[in-house]
Amino acid sequence: MVVSGPLHGLRVVELAGIGPAPFAAMLLADLGADVVRVDRPGPGSPLTVDPARDLLNRGKRSVLADLKTPEGVERVLSLAARADVLIEGWRPGVAERLGVGPEPALARNPRLVYGRMTGWGQDGPLARTAGHDIGYLALSGALHAIGRAGGPPQVPVNLLGDFAGGSLYLVVGVLAALRSGRGQVVDAAIVDGAAHLTTMLSGLLAAGAWRDERGVNLLDTGAPFYDVYETADGRHVAVGALEPRFFAEFARLLGITPAGDHAQLRERIGRAFAGRTRDEWVKIFAGSDACVAPVLSLGEAPHDPHLVARGTFTQRDGVVQPAPAPRFSGTPAALGRPPALPGQHTDEVLAEWEAGS
Repeated sequence: MVVSGPLHGLRVVELAGIGPAPFAAMLLADLGADVVRVDRPGPGSPLTVDPARDLLNRGKRSVLADLKTPEGVERVLSLAARADVLIEGWRPGVAERLGVGPEPALARNPRLVYGRMTGWGQDGPLARTAGHDIGYLALSGALHAIGRAGGPPQVPVNLLGDFAGGSLYLVVGVLAALRSGRGQVVDAAIVDGAAHLTTMLSGLLAAGAWRDERGVNLLDTGAPFYDVYETADGRHVAVGALEPRFFAEFARLLGITPAGDHAQLRERIGRAFAGRTRDEWVKIFAGSDACVAPVLSLGEAPHDPHLVARGTFTQRDGVVQPAPAPRFSGTPAALGRPPALPGQHTDEVLAEWEAGS
């Protein structure tokens, strides 16, 4: 199979896990890296879907290794000796206990970048305790900021913690370490990444331009021109008409008077949107600078004309899925292999990698 992308030629070993580490490895595969996932024999995680539909494993190959045996440990270390990157997403100490931690891996390959994905980090009072996305967001301050005035914090699925604060920071860390030319360990903690994502809010808070409360600020539904409204058919539209000229265009097309305080404007906007269906409003605002967008479901998004034109989604083996991102003018990325079945490529990978090819 011909593989393209800016990371073509990069070899990555992924020790199988769930969530943010597999997504990070998938992103590297999307960009052209040769990612080999090391699966353990036996049943997988109870959260695992049908392997043929597990899109976090797309573009990868899979080998089996029983890490409870010396042979399995040797297989992983042998792969690490020929890799550029190794990624694991286990609790601190697990990789060391199994014999595939940074010390033996870097002893085999001093130039290896060893990427570690955890929720709490490799050290600190919580490092060895269980956790999930929602808890990391809670401790970082990010969860407190999401929600409406007078209401509880709202959970943003697991996109903000696991994948934004976790996977993307691991990928940035791995690529930065590769650029340094030094073999080293990358400690990517979701709680660190989630906190880092709030940097702008920290600056606004320090400047007195942000209140440490939900739903009372410019970007958290505190402003009527940056909010979500229900339409006549029970669907929703998102409004982001922040700048005066955009708000003027928004008010004109919505058919409301733009004057008044926030409470008056919110009531006026809500009443107007309730008078037509979502798709009727889409036609009214089409092509304008009013900054209004329909709130599409996961099933609807792939059919949006703009996303269709850009090829934001694609279909492989009957499964609609996001296409690789971002885009490159000289080394375009493309979907590689379909999701790997556990152990599917064991002989193939060992023949290639252990032969030094």
